[in-house]
Amino acid sequence: MSDHSPLPTVASLDLQRYLGTWYEIDRLPMRHEPEDATDISAHYSLDDDGSVRVRNRCIHKGELQEAIGRATPADTSNSRLEVSFLPEGLRWIPFTKGDYWVIALDPDYSAAMVGSPDRKYLWLLSRQPEMDATIRDHYIARARQLGFDVDQLIHTPHTGHPTA
Repeated sequence: MSDHSPLPTVASLDLQRYLGTWYEIDRLPMRHEPEDATDISAHYSLDDDGSVRVRNRCIHKGELQEAIGRATPADTSNSRLEVSFLPEGLRWIPFTKGDYWVIALDPDYSAAMVGSPDRKYLWLLSRQPEMDATIRDHYIARARQLGFDVDQLIHTPHTGHPTA
C-alpha cells in the first residue's frame, strides 16, 4: 500500500512532439542502469501500430550499450505509458511492463520529468545534454513535493560521446 496520493501527470501529451532524442539529466538509482553510466539518451520513434519504439543508449566502461523497448499509451492522455524491454515474443507476459508517466513537461517540449506512480523511478530529461539550472531546480522541488526521494538522484555526466 502506498503512502502517497495518486501521481498527477500532464493533462495531455502530444506523442508526435515527444518523439525524438531526449538526454537523461538525473535519475533515481535502478538495477538495470549502472550508476557509473554516462551519456545516457533515449530515442523515441513511432511504429506502424501506433506504439512507440524506445531505444535507450549509454556508455558504460567505455562501451556503447543499447536496449530496445516498446511503449504503449495506457490512456487517451498519452501521458501514462507502459514500457517493456522484453524480447518481442515475450511482451505479452503479465506484470512485465514498467510505468512511464510524464509528470511535467515544458510547453516547448524541451524538458520533461518522468516517473512511476510508486515513486521508485524518476528521470529528468532534456532535448540537450544539459538542462537549464532553474528548470532543473524547479523539477527537483516538484518531485520532492510529490514524494520522490530526490536526495538519491544521480546526475548523469555527458562527455560528448555520441549515443543518440
